[in-house]
Amino acid sequence: MNDSSELGFAARGSQRWLQMAVCHAPHLLDRALQESGAIGPHATVRWISPLSKDRFVEYRDVAALQALGITELRARQLSEFWPPRGPVWDGLGVSTEGLKVLLEAKAHIAEAASPTSAASKESLQRIEDALHEARAWYAPRSAARWSGSLYQYANRLAFHYFLAKVNGIAARMIFLDFYNAEDVEGPSSPEQWKGATEMIHALLGLPKDLSARGVFHAYVDVRELLVLGRGSPT
Repeated sequence: MNDSSELGFAARGSQRWLQMAVCHAPHLLDRALQESGAIGPHATVRWISPLSKDRFVEYRDVAALQALGITELRARQLSEFWPPRGPVWDGLGVSTEGLKVLLEAKAHIAEAASPTSAASKESLQRIEDALHEARAWYAPRSAARWSGSLYQYANRLAFHYFLAKVNGIAARMIFLDFYNAEDVEGPSSPEQWKGATEMIHALLGLPKDLSARGVFHAYVDVRELLVLGRGSPT
């Protein structure tokens, strides 16, 4: 296999594996999303990022909305919901069904832990308000603090809530979990990931299954990706 520096891929971890999947094996991503129920059994996704031709740029804030083709928010503007420098998306796409796809990728469980935002006091209050609002939709009975060590997971849910519930946009939030990622000593099976996800949901007061809200977990085997991911990115 060619060196990652020659290909332009990230050196390791979920960033590398997602870049390789989009470039060399998008059918693996389609299959994972189909199996999760996020898209229909015959649907596919056109990936907007990360793309090699764009140097694997990752989008955030209004740039992410524009990349997804969202030019109008009828109910509320993003600036009214969340302060600048919000979530940076590992992947963005649009399915053949017209669904906006937001993707967060992980290759080892420790990535799920993240510190609270270092935003200003005013911005932190807006974030807390947004997280509280989103929590009330996903888990009305939860009183868990969403701005703690699982902040990254929570803020992805909040952004999806803003699109799907607040503005009525057909969107899917995908947590893509790579397994057999030996470079980061990640989980060796979807079952290990599912156990970690159950713990995350329990800590955030979430139900085990959020598919009714448009949130899904999908799984890709890095070993399959390594077999297919030879050559240069397209």
